[in-house]
Amino acid sequence: MRYPRVGPWFGLIVALFLAPAPARAWHGLPAGATGWLEAGLPAVRGITVGPIESSQLPGRGYGTVYTETLLDELQRLGANWISVTPFGRLWSLSSTDIERDFEADYHDNQESIARIIEQAHARGMKVLLIPHLWVETGGWRGDVDPGSPERWLRYQRSYADFVLDWAKLAGRAGADAFSIGVECKSWSGRFGAYWTRLIGDVRAVFPGFLTYSANWDEAEHVVFWNELDAIGINAFYPLAHHNRASYAEYLEGARRARDDVGRLAHTLELPVVFVEAGYTTRQDAAVEPWLWPDDMTDVVYDEHEQARALSALIELFAPEPWFIGLFVWRYYADLDDVSQEHGWGFSPHGKLAEDVLSRAFRWRWGSDAAFKY
Repeated sequence: MRYPRVGPWFGLIVALFLAPAPARAWHGLPAGATGWLEAGLPAVRGITVGPIESSQLPGRGYGTVYTETLLDELQRLGANWISVTPFGRLWSLSSTDIERDFEADYHDNQESIARIIEQAHARGMKVLLIPHLWVETGGWRGDVDPGSPERWLRYQRSYADFVLDWAKLAGRAGADAFSIGVECKSWSGRFGAYWTRLIGDVRAVFPGFLTYSANWDEAEHVVFWNELDAIGINAFYPLAHHNRASYAEYLEGARRARDDVGRLAHTLELPVVFVEAGYTTRQDAAVEPWLWPDDMTDVVYDEHEQARALSALIELFAPEPWFIGLFVWRYYADLDDVSQEHGWGFSPHGKLAEDVLSRAFRWRWGSDAAFKY
């Protein structure tokens, strides 16, 4: 999540003509922006399930009795998908080696992810697995820059090992979808041969639906979309550029974002899923929605603001037939945990935004071909 300088469409068009031919695989998803709808699938009404760091609160993370309770609650809310986000760890933005012990022992973490996938499937819910990166000394992962060509090569080898290990786990555990990365803005618009190899290697071990989680101002520059099954966006679009904006202004901001994303979907002939979408519980939440709760001071708590921002986004995007759906950022593995973020954070649990979700998840969305509630 980062404030952008939005670039022109020229780079996208060039990338489109230079990119290799599409390689659709997942359940025979038809080609085109409305492929999800034409495949006869229900829209994605998803929730991101954040981890609980086991070093702080052991026994309360993925694959525990706590996630049993959480999934029951999300199912009552109307969610039909969840995403899970195991983390790797970079020491700094210039590091070349990804460590895998961020919130838990690596092998224990893989077993926990397999268990929550099983728990979700037992409830008829589908699972997207998204390996994330945390930068230990601060900074946004979209600014990763190892420096020299030699260091970039070392980093890319480490990154491929990290992603492929999680793709293998996703395949073994039966995850339904997989994201090959999150906000790799500093290098998703280049190194095309590397990304092609990585996607091919992932497809060799994971037979499910593939996407990538582009930051909202990055998506038009990604060079490998047509090798995946959908455009994935972390959709922290600003809906206004000044404080105390009206709901009508939020709707207009969502309309501008919808029109831009729709053009991208039709240009690339791929459907779109919001891999992350959400707002914090504070005044002016949709002005700079990427701001991290832990970095805020003097916050004015405002449930209504969170709810109306989420409502505006869903109201404008949900009717579109090219829009697969979204994953709301985020609930935590322990439904009642309050240790992971401040009360003004992103979680909608127990807030007015949860009522927005409950109503919206019961609508028929534009990409719904098989809708039952």
